[in-house]
Amino acid sequence: MPRGQAVLDELVDLLDLEQLEVNLFRGVSPPHSPTRVFGGQVAGQALVAAGRTVPADRQVHSLHAYFIRPGDPRVPIVYETERVRDGRSFTTRRVLAIQHGEAIFSLSASFQLEQHGLEHTEPMPAGVPDPESLPDLGQRIAAGGEGGWLSEIPRPLDVRVVGEPVWSSNRPGASDEPVRVWMRADGTLPDDRLLHVCLLTYASDLTLLGSVVARHDMSSAQVQMASLDHAMWFHQPFRADEWLLYECYSPAASGGRGLATGRFYTTDGRLIASTMQEGLVRLPRDSA
Repeated sequence: MPRGQAVLDELVDLLDLEQLEVNLFRGVSPPHSPTRVFGGQVAGQALVAAGRTVPADRQVHSLHAYFIRPGDPRVPIVYETERVRDGRSFTTRRVLAIQHGEAIFSLSASFQLEQHGLEHTEPMPAGVPDPESLPDLGQRIAAGGEGGWLSEIPRPLDVRVVGEPVWSSNRPGASDEPVRVWMRADGTLPDDRLLHVCLLTYASDLTLLGSVVARHDMSSAQVQMASLDHAMWFHQPFRADEWLLYECYSPAASGGRGLATGRFYTTDGRLIASTMQEGLVRLPRDSA
């Protein structure tokens, strides 16, 4: 089995939560983790906990979440799901992630019975290089480049950055251009629509906050960053094991916080998901 598929299978297992009781689930972190739980992991697991209590004919269309405390990767996370509402068209769930008796993360998600209506979409940006023409993260590192914090953890996703990454000291300087990254699951996923959505939720936290730093003449290694809240809207069906372009842009930063927006496009130009996140972006001298 290719290494990429093996690592991807580990992520799929990570998202396959253990059910402890009705509405109560438990998840773990990978053995090789940063000092705190990766935000995309807890968001993806929380969405799994919500989805496991929803009828299969209803798909998630939005989520809103807050990162409350840093997660401890050494101990399991308990996910407590509240069945807020089961309507004729929409289903609402709230999930609280708990460690050491305290909430570390909260999520609200809405699911909808498939319906038809008006359709339009923002066009995909033009002139973006094909993903196959760009080096993956491993090739960048092998060529003497920098991998940032992503080089310290298993990589279940094939991530290909357009231009110089925000974590690189070789960045040409501040830019008002969006950060663009091609990504896909590094292998083949089962035909489970909820799994694809949860994996995209995991992926959405990887590069989004870096767009705040991209507008300044520094690298992400020079600042302290942490997600504060996160929102996603899912517009159309997609597969997370096919190439998706993630375009991220920061419209504002102040008070030690930065706002970032993101859009996911398929290779044929469909806008399939939108994201928004505010995060802590603190200069070292402000960290006391």
